[in-house]
Amino acid sequence: MTPPLNALVAAREHELRALRRRLHTHPELSWQETATTQMLVERLRVAGLDPIVLNRGTGLVCDIGDTSTGSIVAVRADIDALAMADLTETQYRSRIPGVAHACGHDVHTAIVLGVGLVLRALAEQGGAAPAIRLIFEPAEESMPGGALDVIEEGWLDDVAMVFGLHCDPRLDIGQIGVRSGAITAASDIMEIEISGPGGHTARPHLTVDLTAVMGRVLTELPAAVVAAADSPEQVTVVFGAAHAGDAANVIPARASLRGSVRTADIETWDRMEKVVESELEAILAGTGTTWRLNYRRGVPPVMNDPAASEVLRRAASAVVGSAGVVEIPRSMGGDTFAWYAQRVPASYARLGTHFGDGPRLDLHASTFDIDERAIAIGVEFLTRAVLDYRDHGLRETRSDSD
Repeated sequence: MTPPLNALVAAREHELRALRRRLHTHPELSWQETATTQMLVERLRVAGLDPIVLNRGTGLVCDIGDTSTGSIVAVRADIDALAMADLTETQYRSRIPGVAHACGHDVHTAIVLGVGLVLRALAEQGGAAPAIRLIFEPAEESMPGGALDVIEEGWLDDVAMVFGLHCDPRLDIGQIGVRSGAITAASDIMEIEISGPGGHTARPHLTVDLTAVMGRVLTELPAAVVAAADSPEQVTVVFGAAHAGDAANVIPARASLRGSVRTADIETWDRMEKVVESELEAILAGTGTTWRLNYRRGVPPVMNDPAASEVLRRAASAVVGSAGVVEIPRSMGGDTFAWYAQRVPASYARLGTHFGDGPRLDLHASTFDIDERAIAIGVEFLTRAVLDYRDHGLRETRSDSD
């Protein structure tokens, strides 16, 4: 007799928590995830599987079951970490200076590995395993992201549906957030360089006070871009880095600023580069500076397919009960999962990770951590979604989209 699904998950929970902690201790930046990739390859091979590393050398895919039918369900994890300090006090805090898994990608990786191990065990013990492809995507934090490599190498060509999830500290442990339609926003990067003659702080009137000009851009550009958008409530512009000068008595000759531009719809996304350029030109006109804008388009919004979202909703209800299933609002964050959703039916869920009694830290916080019970919940949730699709395909769904 095949053990029940929750027993198969529970049997692997200790291993998956340990793997997540190992990843958390040894995080790797985008396109540098060599040790992470090798760790996953080795574990999947031990399970009797044949993982394939992507052409750039990081990230991998792994098929389970008969994938020759062209009715494959893909489950995706992102494996890279962020360029920031880990200020947690745990034994498994990052040992790599300036690199941290502060967005939960270590958790996503452990969960998708767990899905693969559970479905492999199900097949070995006589259960009917679906055709599934595990995608461990590199460089999610590097726009436009490693998802495009996955797609360009053909790993989505025979896929019928893609599922994914993301840690969400706004939700308590035991809650799963679902949504049809747009769940994230488009996200771009803007890099601005401003130059002037420089000079002495004793004589700012004889040169260009570049730090003051930079301050104008920091304070005026976000509001100007939002005001120029057709739907201001659908746009956010935020600077995350600014630098000018190194000495207190020197007016610098160069300033650099980096920030993000997030938009909620495709039409606005398509025109934001011109809007940013126009508003920046207006702010810097007459300042005596020269400037350069490097605007990098990132990812479109993630559009959850209604039918795929209904599969996730049923799976979530089976794992956490109907009271634990939350209809979540749209986020202005961006995610490379959007590239998959542009090509095949896909749905992206939010996994509650909040301890319940500690501070509710946001993603990308230097002390971000999770309640590790979320790993087993995530494994059972995505596994049930895959099995639901195998048994029932896509059913008629209600429409909850925007």
